[in-house]
Amino acid sequence: MNLGEITTMTASATTTKTSTWQLDAAHSSVEFSVKHLMIATVKGSFTGIQGAISGDESDLSQAQLTVTIDAASVNTRNEQRDGHLRSADFFDVEKYPTITFAAKRISGDVTGDFKVTGDLTVHGVTREITLDGSFEGHAKDPWGKSRLVYTASGKIRRSDFGLTWNQALETGGVVVSDDVKINVEAQFVRD
Repeated sequence: MNLGEITTMTASATTTKTSTWQLDAAHSSVEFSVKHLMIATVKGSFTGIQGAISGDESDLSQAQLTVTIDAASVNTRNEQRDGHLRSADFFDVEKYPTITFAAKRISGDVTGDFKVTGDLTVHGVTREITLDGSFEGHAKDPWGKSRLVYTASGKIRRSDFGLTWNQALETGGVVVSDDVKINVEAQFVRD
């Protein structure tokens, strides 16, 4: 990536530009997957997502990153399952309407591969997690707006967030795995 494309410096090369990049929800996704009955994988996503990166364009490793997800926007392509996920057995969206992530530190190359560590809050419980991130590119859209795309992935244990509902199977195992895989594709547009 040509940092000159996203860095604006004065003639003396001593002043940097602080910018805010808003998450473009129409071109972004937050997805998860869990094992069902110990053999199949069920995938889902959230459609209600907001977020922003704010910081010095010459060093986005120091940027502030926040994401807010509408927990009720969960979508697994099955209304009955989605209703159960919204209930008190899982997300309890009446009591905990949002899921949030706030980055605390970014290590590695923000123009390549990096790790982002931050506080994830689900079901009213906050835990520090680390996701593997990757810079996917920078471009100007046909309307002249600058865009950045990042991907991130990782794994959490839902029980760490108080999501413990399950049922034992006759043959051993449980209905829903404790491990949840997370995959994010985030496109940001500069204000």
